[in-house]
Amino acid sequence: MTILVTGGGGYIGSHMVHGLLADGERTIVLDNLSTGFEWAIAPGAQLVVGDIGDQALVGKLIAENGIEAIIHFAGSIVVPESVADPLGYYKNNTVNSRALIECAVKGGVKHFIFSSTAAVYGNPEKVPVGEDEPLRPVSPYGSSKLMTEIMLRDAAFAHGLSYGILRYFNVAGADPQGRTGQSTKGATHLIKVAVETALGRRDRMQVFGTDYPTPDGTCLRDYIHVTDLTRAHSDMLRYLRSGGAPATVNCGYGHGYSVLEVIDTVKRVSGVDFAVEMAPRRPGDPAQIVAASDRIRALTGWQPRYDDLATIVGHALAWERKLMARRN
Repeated sequence: MTILVTGGGGYIGSHMVHGLLADGERTIVLDNLSTGFEWAIAPGAQLVVGDIGDQALVGKLIAENGIEAIIHFAGSIVVPESVADPLGYYKNNTVNSRALIECAVKGGVKHFIFSSTAAVYGNPEKVPVGEDEPLRPVSPYGSSKLMTEIMLRDAAFAHGLSYGILRYFNVAGADPQGRTGQSTKGATHLIKVAVETALGRRDRMQVFGTDYPTPDGTCLRDYIHVTDLTRAHSDMLRYLRSGGAPATVNCGYGHGYSVLEVIDTVKRVSGVDFAVEMAPRRPGDPAQIVAASDRIRALTGWQPRYDDLATIVGHALAWERKLMARRN
């Protein structure tokens, strides 16, 4: 049995490949390397450079390798960029995902795990937000992911495809063993930006919005360690293989930190008091969003290991230092 990982050269995908290989899974990575890196892919995985929208290529991979499961990470993920380029996001995240799902159905793939996002909730009425709360995305990024959720659900109902949809909250940190991490230049993830600033790769960083209805006026998010997140995928795959019903689950810890709290933690862990300037709100940013994660724990037995902001920051700092040494 073989697992196809789309976007396996990217931040989360590269962690997933390490985890699958450690579990003894035969793994093939499909990545166009537009934002991913060949060097980030663990030895032992087969890399195919190509696009998930190339149905001839995907169909051939499924048929020739007996693909049992697809774990789908490939896509665009920057909220403000999606506001500026909505059609690009609908093509890359929605149209290409539709092509991939069709190949999975035609090729007889048994299980499909989709990388979705908490952005499908928009500004939730309840915090923590549960999976059955209203879905009201406020950005094309969130909408593009929600459309894929709907397509996957409908295709699964019609064709018997077993699926898991994982709605990520804010993914952060890096592999504790230092094998991979967030490596994209110009990344917009808060902890990544703060760590780069602490290490002198940026001369300052900005806080976008200080007038939100939160305790300190800055956005509040649920930060999940990337290794805990990839373990959630492995647990979901195990659940589906055992005959579990299709499921949509949140992936977060159930508590949040504000932008200013994160920056203070990065300053404390790094020992650097770097420059921070306040800036206006960005379009598409919800005020606060925290996961209710009871469902994934109950269904799959998922138990996070790195639920600690200082640990997450420490791993991100260690990776950034390694990345700087690599570039030098």
